[in-house]
Amino acid sequence: MEKCYTCEKGTLKKQKVDFKLYGELVGKFDADVCDKCGEKFFDEATSEKIDVEAKAKGLWGLEAETSIGQSGDSLMVRINKPLAGFLNLHKGEKVKIRPEDKKRLIIEV
Repeated sequence: MEKCYTCEKGTLKKQKVDFKLYGELVGKFDADVCDKCGEKFFDEATSEKIDVEAKAKGLWGLEAETSIGQSGDSLMVRINKPLAGFLNLHKGEKVKIRPEDKKRLIIEV
């Protein structure tokens, strides 16, 4: 039995686990799961399967860098087309925006 790479206290056990990306279920995959901290570890072959499924579900490539723009005296956050499609956002739609802390901005649809 292998020790957990994260907490170093638990042992890893083989399990099938749900893998979610952006809150969407990609599928169930084999993983080594720590019996103490619950951390999940996927081998390289499983990671490749996860990538294939994420791409098939349109979840691949949604994360992107963007620029802050300006309109009059206000700043704007630009959202690319794939992310807007995933979130079903449309021009003129109202959203809520708030800081999580000094490094995170939350936009709620």
